[in-house]
Amino acid sequence: MSDAREFVAADESATLALGHELADLFRLGGIVYLSGDLGAGKTTLVRGLLRALGFEGRVKSPSYGLIESYTIGGRDIHHLDLYRLGHGEEIAYLGLEDLVGESSLLLVEWPERGAGWLPAADWQVRIDDHAGGGRRIVVARPAD
Repeated sequence: MSDAREFVAADESATLALGHELADLFRLGGIVYLSGDLGAGKTTLVRGLLRALGFEGRVKSPSYGLIESYTIGGRDIHHLDLYRLGHGEEIAYLGLEDLVGESSLLLVEWPERGAGWLPAADWQVRIDDHAGGGRRIVVARPAD
């Protein structure tokens, strides 16, 4: 990854706050890959981001439905969770081409499960345990 920014979030409220902070970065749309172990805080980060963009409703993990879509200020935002995919080619049945638009924002959890089938990321977010506690979150543009 290039142009990386690193953050440490001590707890859930810090992860929400970071999502809020990242809203400016993703405000114009694009494709964001979110990677990390189960329970790392990917959906929490998305919740903070959506709140910052003005969404006031319930933000839930799209684990079972695979996609949760939101319209905020005329912009389409799609939150995908590919954890339950058996094979990357199952993405073809999700209608992904209809979700990717000029100003849409696509937030993809578990992008490695869709490798080779997903459009390229504009941003990558990696969440890992931090040696001092909490989470280490790295936000970067993918290297070409």
